[in-house]
Amino acid sequence: MYKKIIPLSLTVVAVLNASEIQLPKISIESTTITEVSQEAQLSADLAQALSSSVPSIDMNRRSGIANDIYIRGQKRDNISVDVDGTKIFGACPNRMDPPTSHIVTSQIEDIEVIEGPYDVENFGTLSGGLKITTKEPTKDLNGEVTFGVGSWNYRKVGATVSGGNDFIRVLISGSSESSDQYEDGDGNTLAEQTNLKATTPFKYQSQYEDMEAYKKKSLMAKAYITVTDDQELRLSMTNNRSDDVLYPNSKMDAAYDYSNIYSIAYDVQNISDIYKNLNLKYYYSDVDHPMDTRYRNTAATNGWYRTNHLKTTMQGLKLKNSFDVYGYNLLFGLDGSRRTWEGKYYNTTVATGAVIPASISTSLTHTETENMAAFAKVEKTFGDFDIEAGARLDDTEITPDDVSKRKRDYDAISANLLTTYNLNETNKIFLGVGQASRVPDPRELYLVSPSGNEDLEQTTNTEVDLGYELNNNMMNFKVKAFYSMLEDYIYFNKTANTFNNIDATVYGAELSTSIYATDALTVDMKASYKVGEKDDVAPGADEDLADIAPLRGDIALNYEYMTNSVATLEVQASDKWDDFDADSGEQELDSWAIVNLKVKHAVNKNFDFTLGVNNLFDETYALSNTYADLILLTTGSTDTMLLNEPGRYIYTNLTFKF
Repeated sequence: MYKKIIPLSLTVVAVLNASEIQLPKISIESTTITEVSQEAQLSADLAQALSSSVPSIDMNRRSGIANDIYIRGQKRDNISVDVDGTKIFGACPNRMDPPTSHIVTSQIEDIEVIEGPYDVENFGTLSGGLKITTKEPTKDLNGEVTFGVGSWNYRKVGATVSGGNDFIRVLISGSSESSDQYEDGDGNTLAEQTNLKATTPFKYQSQYEDMEAYKKKSLMAKAYITVTDDQELRLSMTNNRSDDVLYPNSKMDAAYDYSNIYSIAYDVQNISDIYKNLNLKYYYSDVDHPMDTRYRNTAATNGWYRTNHLKTTMQGLKLKNSFDVYGYNLLFGLDGSRRTWEGKYYNTTVATGAVIPASISTSLTHTETENMAAFAKVEKTFGDFDIEAGARLDDTEITPDDVSKRKRDYDAISANLLTTYNLNETNKIFLGVGQASRVPDPRELYLVSPSGNEDLEQTTNTEVDLGYELNNNMMNFKVKAFYSMLEDYIYFNKTANTFNNIDATVYGAELSTSIYATDALTVDMKASYKVGEKDDVAPGADEDLADIAPLRGDIALNYEYMTNSVATLEVQASDKWDDFDADSGEQELDSWAIVNLKVKHAVNKNFDFTLGVNNLFDETYALSNTYADLILLTTGSTDTMLLNEPGRYIYTNLTFKF
C-alpha cells in the first residue's frame, strides 16, 4: 500500500540533478523534535533535496551545486552538521563549500533534522542541526550502479558494492558528475545572469561564458571488523573533489574544493546488564578551498587574477556511554575537538601562472578553536508521558596566531527538556524547552574583509516548541510552533562592514500532512511560516531579521500505479518576500509557484528508472535573498545581484541493483 511508502511530510521530489538517493521515512520523534526523510530521490546537492522535503528547511542558492541550508532562518554556525558522529566544517567564509557539500549523498541511510536547541551531543547546536547516518557495510554481497542524465548536459555515474563475512564487512562507493550551466526561466545561463547584472570587472570573459558549471567526484569506503560478538572496530573514509565550480553572483569562483574525512571508532555492546554500550570515536577532516577571479574580466584587464586560498581542519574525540537503569535510558559522554582555519590572498600572473610574491597577504589569521565538553541525557516513560532531558557543559578557547588579535575564552551550559503526552494511540502533543549557545567563529572574530570583531560575545538561544501529531490509517497530521529568543545574536552590520551582537526573536510554525485517499493515492501537503525581528532597534532602522523566508509550502499527488512504481505531481509555492532587512542588503522578492512531474518505474527488483520534469512551465524566480553577510555582486547601484533558480529541467536516472 502506498501509504506505507510515502509519509506525511515528504513529497517525493525531483530536484535539480538527475541522481537519486534513498532516505528513510520522515517521522517526528516528539521527544527530540526531529524529522527524517523517506524514500526520496534526491540530488547530489543535499541542500536542494532537504529544502524540498522538510518544511523547516530553506535553501540558499549559490551555484549549480554545493548550496547551503537554513533551519528556521538559521544558518552557518547557528546550526550543526554531523555525519556518523563526525562534525564537519567548510573552509570558505563565503559559504561556497557548506558542510552538506562534503557528503556522499548516494550513501545516506537517514537524516535527523533537529529543530531547536535540543542536541547536547554536538558542539554548537544553537538553533538546529543535521545528524546524518550513512549506510553500513553488509555481510551479503550486494551493490548497485546508477546512471543519470539531464538538461544542460548533466551527467552522473555512480557505483556501490558491499559485502564481507563474519570477521569483516566492507563498503566502497564512488561517483562522478558534471553539468553545464543551468538556464533560468528567461533562458539565461549562470554567466549570462552575471553579465546582464554585474559591473564590468566581475563579468565573465567571453572565452569562459560557456564553461561547465562544475565537476565533482566522490569516494567513500568503510570497513567494520568484528573483534568479538559484542565488539566492533569501524573505519571510514570519505573524499570529495569538486573543480571549477561557478558562483555567478559572487566576485570569485571556486578553483577547486577538496575535502577528506576519516574516522575510527570502537563500539562495545552489552558490557553488563545495565551498561549497554560504549563508543569511542576519533575523527579528522580537512578542506582545501581556493577561490579566484581568473574567469572574470578583471583578470584580463590586470593581467593577473586574485585568489583567496582557505584551509580548515577539524579533529575530535568523543566518548559515549549508554546505560539502562530501572527503565531510565542514560547517556553520558565527553567531547573534545580542535578546529584550525586560515586563509591568504595572492595574485597570479595570467600568462605564466606564477604567484606575485609581493601580493601575498593574510585574509584570515591561522586560528585554533579548542572545545572540551561533558554531556548527559536521560529518557524515561511514565505512563502516557515520554520525557527526555539533556545538559552539556562547554569550555572553548579561540587562539589566533596574530598576537595583535585578542584570544577568546567562552564557557556555556546548555540544557533542554522535552515531553510528550500520548493522548491515545493516534494522538499526542509535545512540548520542548531548551537553551544552547554557540561561540563566534574565526571569520566573525578575525577576518580581514569584511572586518572581524574580536569583541563578540557568544550567542544564546532560549526556545520553546509546542506540537501536535495525529497518525492513523486515514492520515498523518503534524503541526509545530516555536518561539526563539536570541541573546547576543551575531549579525552583520552592512554600514560598519563588521559583525555585532544584537538581541532578536524568531517565531513561527510548520505544518505537514499526508492523506491516504486510497491504497494507491496519497496527498502530501506541507507549509512553513516564520517571523524574525530585531529587539530594541534605533529609530528609523529596519526591524526585520535577515534570512527569514516568507510563507512557503507545497502539495503533491502520489499515485502508486503498480508495486514500487509511483507517479508524482507536485506544486511548490512561495508568498512574496516583503518583510526583509533592507539595512542588511536584502530586497523584495516576488511570489512564485512551480510544477514538478516525476515517474519512478520499477521494471523488476533489480532495475528501475526515473523520468521527471522540474519547473514544468519554465518560470523565472529567485528563491534566496541577498543578506550582506555573503559577499555578493552589486548591479552597479546599491542593489545586490539575485541569482535565479533553474528553468525547465528534464532528467532521467537508471539504477541497476544486484
